[in-house]
Amino acid sequence: MKKNLNCDFAKERSNEAQVVASNLEAILKSNSYKLAHEDLELLNTDEMRGVRMLLEITKPDQAIEKENIISTVIIFGGVHISEEITSKRRLDETSKLLEKDPKSTLLMQKVKRYKNLYSMSHYYSSARELSKLISIETKLERPHAHVIVTGGGPGIMEAANRGAFDAGCKSIGLNISLPNEQHPNSFITPGLCFKFNYFAMRKFHFVMRSEAAVFFPGGFGTLDELFELLTLRQTGMKKNIPIILFGRDYWNKVINFEYLCDMGLIEEKHLSIFKYADSAHEAWALIKKFNNSD
Repeated sequence: MKKNLNCDFAKERSNEAQVVASNLEAILKSNSYKLAHEDLELLNTDEMRGVRMLLEITKPDQAIEKENIISTVIIFGGVHISEEITSKRRLDETSKLLEKDPKSTLLMQKVKRYKNLYSMSHYYSSARELSKLISIETKLERPHAHVIVTGGGPGIMEAANRGAFDAGCKSIGLNISLPNEQHPNSFITPGLCFKFNYFAMRKFHFVMRSEAAVFFPGGFGTLDELFELLTLRQTGMKKNIPIILFGRDYWNKVINFEYLCDMGLIEEKHLSIFKYADSAHEAWALIKKFNNSD
């Protein structure tokens, strides 16, 4: 009888030890026991949005400071504008499909779209040329100034990063997390490509070190960034920098700035906030002229 009691006691102690050990393991695995900055579930809550935004300010800032980059040139433009060979191939492939199905309204629309994009492929070459020109001319005298910064994606952004890559110079890419994932282009400097969740924080890093901004033809995103920067200049929230609209004919068709002025919605002096350029050398000359006049 005594032997049975001892066995039961030992078994009870063993079970208790297992329960306690299991409880300790659960404590150690619990999110509550993680250091706050290691708790991803906490960091992704609505209450931590301010912390996440602060991280998106600080992380790129530290990396850019580490590279001793003191100023940037922003280059914006459409994601759908490709280099000529790519644009021509896309047009030819779609045209062949239309030949097989000449009544397809969808294919007709695509062919028209690709013809228009092909006609704008020279902007890809110009963005690449401009970026290369800026990078080459500044890397000897001011290697940490006028560093090209783009949205890090395809199209004109790729062309601009590619131009700096051609010159053997650094360039920055500021990607954004989107429902349709945006992948960085292959020409950004490793260590200087950043992914943002918040457009506002991305805009902050675009503008804070900029000494010039060049806007190539583009869609909603390009227009958004253009009017953001024009507003910052108009209100004096951003120092005076050259803002260049590349492709006078395109921009005159897209936006009638003179009409805004005639209607009294902006002042005539606001028309001098930006300039037009139609070549890489013209755009770079405007930037250099502005810097020399300071």
